Amino acid sequence: MAKKGLAAPMVAAPAAKENQYDLAHYLKGALSGGICCSVTHGALCPVDVVKTRIQLDPGKFNQGMIGGFRQVIAEEGMAGLATGLGPTAVGYFIQGWFKFGGVEFFKINMAGALGDEKAWKYRTGIYLLAAACAEFIADIFLCPLEATRIRLVSNPAYASGLISAFPKIIAQDGFVKGFYSGFGPILFKQVPYTMAKFAVQGAAAEQIYSITGADAKTASDATKMTVSLSSGVVAGVAAAIISHPADTLLSLINKSEGAGGEGPIFTRLGRLAKEVGFKKLCLTGLGARCVMIGTLTAGQFGIFDSIMGLTGAKKFHFHNPEDDKH
Repeated sequence: MAKKGLAAPMVAAPAAKENQYDLAHYLKGALSGGICCSVTHGALCPVDVVKTRIQLDPGKFNQGMIGGFRQVIAEEGMAGLATGLGPTAVGYFIQGWFKFGGVEFFKINMAGALGDEKAWKYRTGIYLLAAACAEFIADIFLCPLEATRIRLVSNPAYASGLISAFPKIIAQDGFVKGFYSGFGPILFKQVPYTMAKFAVQGAAAEQIYSITGADAKTASDATKMTVSLSSGVVAGVAAAIISHPADTLLSLINKSEGAGGEGPIFTRLGRLAKEVGFKKLCLTGLGARCVMIGTLTAGQFGIFDSIMGLTGAKKFHFHNPEDDKH
């Protein structure tokens, strides 16, 4: 009888401890996500400016990323590399808030609904579905700011910044056309990107921990940071390649009013894709984007994990029930 009385809490304790996630935890995750995305996208704004210029005007910007930097600086000075910084920092704080916070929310609740065994078995599917749900919500808020950023980068003389560009876009194109013409391509770009980003990062981190023999829950802060950065680079490059065609279309559709002609958004996107060609759609600016997204993603996961730690929150990790048997 004594043995039976002791057995139940010994099995139940780990599960109970793992599932103590409340509103404060999700808010900490959202804040960490907002900061990590805003900081990394803001820091890489110069790379994004050059990448977008290559996509929008490959005939002129045809000297690669380094050559593109030189061209922008020669024509506009160093300030040209900061074009669109305002909407970039604000937009990606909002996006990061919903994306990282949302992934943590959906991931935890999906895993809780399935239980440890099924959650571990289907963890890749949970990563993919959680990322897709979170990114869809985040893109609703990101789209107007991304449209503004691209308008400023494609035409630096259009407005002085975010505050002056917003009303000008509304006056010229209206709210929906001006800010949400790119909603289709931003979904095609961001949803696959985020799905690959979190699923690949989770798998890569898991492999690194397995190879090194470290435990994600008990590893030192230095080990966790190394794993976050390493797995983030792998995830970033994979996500960049998958989402690049849609990223190019997003830049083209927001380049100027009426891009792609008249008609529904998908008709306009089809015209632009046909005009550019499949090869250029997939490859133009890809090198710059791989550098940007690989660096950015590694930085995001590193900063996210660091801020989560500073707030006292513990990032959710999938648990293999078989480990409890050893």
